[in-house]
Amino acid sequence: MRRKFNKHTEPSFGLYDPRNEHDACGLGFIANINGAKSHKIVEDGIHILENLEHRGATGADPLMGDGAGILVQIPHYFLTEKCETLGFQLPKVFDYSLGYFFMPQDDTLQDRIKNLIETISAAEGQKVIGWRAVPTDNSLLSQDIEIMASEPSHWQCFFSRPPNLSDDDFERHVYVLRRQISNAVERELEYLDTFYSVSMSSRTVVYKGMFLADQLKPYYPDLQDPKFDSAIALVHQRFSTNTFPSWKLAHPYRMVAHNGEINTLRGNANWMTARHSNLHSELFGDNLTKIWPMSYEDKSDTACFDNALELLFQGGYSLPHAMMMLIPEA
Repeated sequence: MRRKFNKHTEPSFGLYDPRNEHDACGLGFIANINGAKSHKIVEDGIHILENLEHRGATGADPLMGDGAGILVQIPHYFLTEKCETLGFQLPKVFDYSLGYFFMPQDDTLQDRIKNLIETISAAEGQKVIGWRAVPTDNSLLSQDIEIMASEPSHWQCFFSRPPNLSDDDFERHVYVLRRQISNAVERELEYLDTFYSVSMSSRTVVYKGMFLADQLKPYYPDLQDPKFDSAIALVHQRFSTNTFPSWKLAHPYRMVAHNGEINTLRGNANWMTARHSNLHSELFGDNLTKIWPMSYEDKSDTACFDNALELLFQGGYSLPHAMMMLIPEA
């Protein structure tokens, strides 16, 4: 059974010094440089992930991992076929956004959250096209009662695209809508622990969970379908440090995955709060007031970092510029 390495108790020998050991997650990335989507890219990404299992960690239960996941492009034709069987049709590629949500297992709570999402999205001009329950297979997960109780219900929601928006403006509107949904669930229903917006975009989607690396593919039958395609795959196997494992804290996040520890978390959060009243953006306009608050106390260092990066990027900074602001040179 894998265990967490303790550099302070391991003996040194020869040229080996355990002080040089650093526990960290494992991550990998693969892409077709011509942008050609295929199922092979997804398969290769999962193959990378399964070879990173040694970078993850388990506790007393060897079937419970710290988390694993994959970020891919939206598999448009795969989802078009699935949605037709559910009785609704998707617009052409990029003319809709896809939200992936972890929901509570209780059907009544699910309905309340869905109604809230549909109300907010309609007010923002991004009406819900339809809902899809994501098929899952938890037979390989630990059957411990508490662990099974933490497993969310998985839902994908498809939102329409408002007229007269560029691709970037549409993605920014999707971001504002997601922030409103998350904040409204926290404010009105107080079920944030059992609700989480995994991803919401017109471009990408994330499949993740509290898995070992080799449990991701069998858990999500979608990932096994030959029609599920992408030109990119970002994969991650978590070794939790700042926070305990949970479904929502698995990587990838909506924009990042990383293998380290952000030790300036408290300072970063304080600086973000201090700058709150001074923030403005011509791209957001009045919508900027709709996205607060940005971070919550129960989020991990990476979750807070991802929120900050997303805000800067959607506010007009390039990704390299935003990254250099958040991770400045020494």
